[in-house]
Amino acid sequence: MNELSVAEIMPVLYRGVLDSVAALEGRNGRHEAARIRAEATRVYSRAWNVDAARRLRALCERANRAATDPTARRSRFLTVFEAVARRSNVRADMERKLV
Repeated sequence: MNELSVAEIMPVLYRGVLDSVAALEGRNGRHEAARIRAEATRVYSRAWNVDAARRLRALCERANRAATDPTARRSRFLTVFEAVARRSNVRADMERKLV
C-alpha cells in the first residue's frame, strides 16, 4: 500500500546518478562520468517505467563503483579545494580561540 510509484522514484534515482557522476568527476573520471550522464539523461527523458528505473539504478551503481575504485586518481582541483577548506577551518578555529 505504501509503495512508491515509478513517477516518484525516477527523479530520486536520476538525482542519485547525477550525485554519483559528480563524485566520479572529482576522482578524475570525467570521460566515464560523461558517458554515464548521457545514458542517464537518455533513460530519464523517455518512458518512466520499471525498466527505466532499473537502468537508472544500474547507472548509479556503475558510477559509484567507478568513483570508489581505489586505483582511481583524485582530481587536482578536488585536492586543492579540500586543502583550502581545511586551511580555512583551521584559521576559523584559531580566531575563535583568540576571542
